Amino acid sequence: MSTIERKYVIPGDTIIEGDYRPLINAIKRNNRVISTRIGMAEIVRKDVRVIPLNGTYYPRLDDTVIGIVADSNAFVWEVDINSVFFGILQGSAVLGRTFSASRDSLASHFKTGDCLIAKIASFDRTRDPLLSIYGPGLGKVSNGEICKISMAQVPRLIGKKGSMIKLIEENTKCKLNIGQNGVIFINGAKESIVKIKKVINIIEKQAYLPDLNDKVNDLLK
Repeated sequence: MSTIERKYVIPGDTIIEGDYRPLINAIKRNNRVISTRIGMAEIVRKDVRVIPLNGTYYPRLDDTVIGIVADSNAFVWEVDINSVFFGILQGSAVLGRTFSASRDSLASHFKTGDCLIAKIASFDRTRDPLLSIYGPGLGKVSNGEICKISMAQVPRLIGKKGSMIKLIEENTKCKLNIGQNGVIFINGAKESIVKIKKVINIIEKQAYLPDLNDKVNDLLK
């Protein structure tokens, strides 16, 4: 994996000085590469870009997130958590104190494309967040499909005291895992998953409706 340097920036911040090339949301003035957006600056070799934070998940300690294993090396898995940051799951956090990078193959446990439910165990903006898969309901999930919703609509999808999620699960016989990063893992029959995706689309676009529960109930039946 290429070494990637990341840092949080606002418009006007100097990202780096020297012989670097601005790609996205960055400009060069004299010898400085300057951010034009609020976001996460990434420096890869000689290329610099800024990924805007708007519409993407910003990690918070103890959040439950759903992510896809994107890559791994001898020590960690990189997990796409719908953010400008990758979630980092350390081999030692999964295999314990006996973990040895020279002896243990991480790919034999989680492969690229595997779906994980995890907690944000540590995060301080200077490095990618560390993940944990220890706890009830955490770990690898399979035999389902993933979809996404705006983080702002996650509470509406869950509903007051879980009313919306209960309505969906009872009418479809599916199980929904909802990450605070706006990623949803749906386990159930394919035709039911199709219905749930339609429901999620309605919630995404019409969360303001006072009769939203009734509209969802009609669609599911």
